[in-house]
Amino acid sequence: MQMHELKRKNLNKKAKLVGRGGKRGKTSGKGTKGQNARSGRKKRPEMRDIIKKLPKKRGYIFDRVKDSPFVAVNLVTIEKVFSIGEVVSPETLFAKGIIRKFAGRQPEVKILANGGITKALNFTKCSVSESAKAMIKKADGKIEAIVEKKVVKNKGKTPKVKII
Repeated sequence: MQMHELKRKNLNKKAKLVGRGGKRGKTSGKGTKGQNARSGRKKRPEMRDIIKKLPKKRGYIFDRVKDSPFVAVNLVTIEKVFSIGEVVSPETLFAKGIIRKFAGRQPEVKILANGGITKALNFTKCSVSESAKAMIKKADGKIEAIVEKKVVKNKGKTPKVKII
């Protein structure tokens, strides 16, 4: 018998080393991998994940109203509220409660041809669609001072809408 072949009859019992094989296995009694197996077990709040998935509005002035707010008004509503010969303008539409102010300013108004019109009315300071023009002229109405939009192209920038 050589020195290197000697063995004790009863081997020394070692302390359990968790997470290094043996009885505890690969997950070391934590039961799972990933975030739950890490020390400290700080869970990421679920609400944060929900907030991060929501689409974000870009820019710092996204809550303000645009420079020129725009309101579309149908001929049906004008037909109900106005009587023959009256003037239809943004001011009179606001006075009758059809439109409201945006950021303390009178909005730009466009008249659309939904419904139709039978009364002769005078339209001023409003932009009017082509089909609405035809209906107003058929009912012997007048259109004065039409607000027109022109697209002005800037060098390499997106086109801006300019009111003339």
